[in-house]
Amino acid sequence: MSELSDKVLSDLTRAIENDELVLPTLPEVALSVRRAAQDPDISIGTLASEIGSDAALTTRLIKVANSPLLRAHKDITDLHTAISRLGINYTCTLATGLAMEQIFQATSPMVDRKMREVWRKSSEIAGMCYMLCRHYTRLAPNEATLAGLVHRIGALPILTYAEQHPEILTDARALDQVIEQAHPLLGDRILRHWEMPEPIVSVPGNYLDFSRNSPRVDYIDIVQVATLLSYIGTEHPCTQLEWSEIPAFAKLGLDPNVDMHNDVELHESMNDATGMLP
Repeated sequence: MSELSDKVLSDLTRAIENDELVLPTLPEVALSVRRAAQDPDISIGTLASEIGSDAALTTRLIKVANSPLLRAHKDITDLHTAISRLGINYTCTLATGLAMEQIFQATSPMVDRKMREVWRKSSEIAGMCYMLCRHYTRLAPNEATLAGLVHRIGALPILTYAEQHPEILTDARALDQVIEQAHPLLGDRILRHWEMPEPIVSVPGNYLDFSRNSPRVDYIDIVQVATLLSYIGTEHPCTQLEWSEIPAFAKLGLDPNVDMHNDVELHESMNDATGMLP
């Protein structure tokens, strides 16, 4: 690592240890939906009222409900029908996750561009997690989607720090190094701060441990496999790993050596998944 990235990482570590790092807060609509979701008897109408106050979120949920991956028989044009199609649990989780995009904003063009890049990649991974969860596990697809959306949430305070310390913006490589080094720990802190369930909290700190071998498949495995598959066709260092030795693939029952482009069904599902979240 460079001297600059070492300094930034040291500053962030010290801020974490001294409990001085200001963690992002969930948007109000996400908090509202989470509160509503705690009612086991919540109706679709009540949930629609909570979400409907946010026009952008409403539009995005309707788009997800019309995704090819969900195979809707006819176009959905209203929130009530979209919730009926998605289900209350999935709608609550998805609304919470999608609302997080509101906090990925910056005044610096470079930081804003980087935040959008992180969010776009997280959305892509989240869609793939949904597909992998549905096809290869008995876990909850809504939780898998959320795990994908938040797996790099730790990049957010790093980018906020960068905006306040312009010197790091002059070295894009140093910034990327800091994000790679620090986002797992920061992600853990943020998700605990948000009181997310433990299976989700554990994702940022573990999804890059490719030797990890838990007793049974979990959301970390799903995010890990989705992350690796997302790099197919690129020169990312992860493509140089021996995927057949990564336990997560075996736990999903997925052959890591399958030719994605020759397996038409898998290829189409992956394409649908990466574009699932608008």
